Amino acid sequence: MPTAPPNARPLFQLKGLSRDFTLLGKTLPVLSRLSLEIPEGSWFALVGKSGSGKTTLLQLLGGLDRPTQGELLYRGKDMARMGAAQLTRLRQREFGFVFQCYHLFPELTAWENAALPAMNWLDNRTTARERAKTLLEHFGLGDRLHHRPQELSGGEQQRVAIARALIRNPPVLLADEPTGNLDPASANTVVDIFRDLHEKQGKTIVMVTHDMKLANMAQTIFSLSPAPAP
Repeated sequence: MPTAPPNARPLFQLKGLSRDFTLLGKTLPVLSRLSLEIPEGSWFALVGKSGSGKTTLLQLLGGLDRPTQGELLYRGKDMARMGAAQLTRLRQREFGFVFQCYHLFPELTAWENAALPAMNWLDNRTTARERAKTLLEHFGLGDRLHHRPQELSGGEQQRVAIARALIRNPPVLLADEPTGNLDPASANTVVDIFRDLHEKQGKTIVMVTHDMKLANMAQTIFSLSPAPAP
């Protein structure tokens, strides 16, 4: 298990964080008064039963959702008070997302999928293509650059998705069940990639997983329980 970064400052600070949803006119609490600190450069695994709010918490950390109440600080700034444009810039600059179901565009090649988040007017497109190629080659996909998702195995698609998440070199990687759809060999490859990103590149990783082998690679395992009914 990785050791804690020495003198690491808090990257995320959650203070009394709650998230409720409304279903058929009733309030459904998913997260209730959660307080937590995630240090910079750490590796956090979020575990717990279905319905405990793991994915909801990950979406809040990534600025994809907003809390019902409480504070969610990132580098000391409250994400809950940010406007939509601020959150978009924060996601583009700071966070890379990896999902269980890959979410690749079927009409694009592996190379194009990996480069896509950087292919806008803010980035040099030639640089984006070069970085995408370098990442895919590093992940063992140099001979798959021009293959489309349907021509790739699940493990290969997930490696493309990880390359896409890293295309702008974000300091934080947020992953939701990154090995959930993979066979054991492909899952081991993803585990090795995450270990390298954390130990050699100093990425902060927060991931949701049911895979205890992957969870045990993390510095901290944080277990969530379903929020109590109102």
